Amino acid sequence: MSASTTDTSGGAKTRRAVPAVALVSAALALRLRGGSWALASLLIAALVLVPVLVLGWQAVQGSEGLWSHLAHHVLPHALSQTVILMAGVGCLTAAIGTGVAWLVAAYDFPGRRALEWALLLPLAVPTYIIAYAYLDMLHPLGPFQSVIRAVLGFDSPRDFRLPDIRSMTGAILLLGLVLYPYVYLPVRAMFMTQAANLVEVAHTLGTARRQILWRVALPLARPAIAVGVSLALMETLNDIGASEFLGVRSLTISVYTTWVTRSDLAGAAQIALAMLVLVVALVSLERWARRKQRYSVSAQRPRSMARQPLKGAARWMALWFCLLPVLLGFILPATYLAAEAWKRFQFAGLSARLLAEAWNTFILSALATAAVLACGLIVAYAARIFPHREMQLVHRVASLGYAMPGTILALGILIAAGGLDRWIGRMTKELLGIDPGLVLIGSGLALGYAYLARFLAISIGSVEAGLTRIPRSYDQSARTLGHGIGSTLRHIHLPLSKAALSAAGLLVFVDCMKELSATLLLRPLNFETLATHLYGEAARGTYEEAAIAALAIVVVGILPVILLARLGRGSA
Repeated sequence: MSASTTDTSGGAKTRRAVPAVALVSAALALRLRGGSWALASLLIAALVLVPVLVLGWQAVQGSEGLWSHLAHHVLPHALSQTVILMAGVGCLTAAIGTGVAWLVAAYDFPGRRALEWALLLPLAVPTYIIAYAYLDMLHPLGPFQSVIRAVLGFDSPRDFRLPDIRSMTGAILLLGLVLYPYVYLPVRAMFMTQAANLVEVAHTLGTARRQILWRVALPLARPAIAVGVSLALMETLNDIGASEFLGVRSLTISVYTTWVTRSDLAGAAQIALAMLVLVVALVSLERWARRKQRYSVSAQRPRSMARQPLKGAARWMALWFCLLPVLLGFILPATYLAAEAWKRFQFAGLSARLLAEAWNTFILSALATAAVLACGLIVAYAARIFPHREMQLVHRVASLGYAMPGTILALGILIAAGGLDRWIGRMTKELLGIDPGLVLIGSGLALGYAYLARFLAISIGSVEAGLTRIPRSYDQSARTLGHGIGSTLRHIHLPLSKAALSAAGLLVFVDCMKELSATLLLRPLNFETLATHLYGEAARGTYEEAAIAALAIVVVGILPVILLARLGRGSA
């Protein structure tokens, strides 16, 4: 567990420290230096670390026979399926994301300006929704195959049917179509900010234009490609809905079925621990691959590459190559969902149940967003006012949740919250003679805790980016005028960081709304969100019932895509 939570900003000893031990030493150092902000951020970091420690403790409680059973009958198949899925998705997202990023950055062709932001649209479609949409569209009795049979003159699916999309190949293709923007966004930024003189020098040395990508651009874009692929693989590992719908029994599915279906908490914890080892291996491999690489840019403002106009058939080939991922990853499923939602609305209207689930989703996401923003502000502001090595370690630990699949966090929180609920029940029964039931899990506090640990890194990063734009001389001026740390935050930093806080709030809200794996494990009884409603209907095969919920999630998911597109244009 220690390798996944290393601190790259401190010295060699800090980088190799076990997170729990390092956090204790940081606590002692911060306690000696004082500061309620630092201690509050330390508490937040501890909250993020608790689920991992509890998960490890629960996994150790399992019997030796259980480990043997999992090692022989569960883990080999689930691990092989997961590795194949991640390898396929990684290759596909790298190829699509890098290819379209190079085309829109280096060439000029019809529709390029619109495609620059349209290529981000698949980010608005969660993986489980695109699987849901394509399963319905490509069903043997669905519209796509029905049209093909009508054109070819066949009357029955027994006479003609396409290969079943419920396969490893189908899962790789659909996940790749949704996740390639994780590669496209940083690689396009890297291509656009490369100095134009690099291309000019390559031309001077005799490198043809078509070879610039392989000899100059790709070597310089390796860090961006590695980061983008790593994010895509993390999302693949976190996925639960698409994998189950498409028949891929990944480690995430094994954790869920082991706990929910078999009621085997220790076995689920051990499989989750295996997932955590895979995350550690993934992060370590990415860092090892770039251990000797060094990249630098000119101190002068770099000139963007001059786009080369394409002519003839090349311009239309470039247009279709960039348009195809948008068409398959967003336009086609979104149009189908809109049509199905409209038919369902005409037939039955908006049911009271769906409206209640939409309200549940909004309230839960809004409250979680407020908590995540508040905690992110505390950690980022403490790192600003206490720029010490110990505070940097706390900052790193508090940001760990986003690197871990929601299933791992949810299972660790489930174990911890369940134990605390039992203790609260015993104490209140002894003292007051009443049984309050499941206080944390039943009230939704455990689910909010999972959202906090999972998405805190987004808030910390956004708030920190906003604070770095405020000169430290403002802090010093406020101190000379008699303002303390809290007063300086209220009167200077918060007003100047409104844009960063708004962007962070939007991203966190949409991520909370789309989160499925943690919500499935931790939601209270008889409490459904739009995501769990869609999952339940798709699992039962009643796809038409979930079209409105799926469309609502996609529509809200477009908002951060618009934000990213505006930020991308501004940085360009």
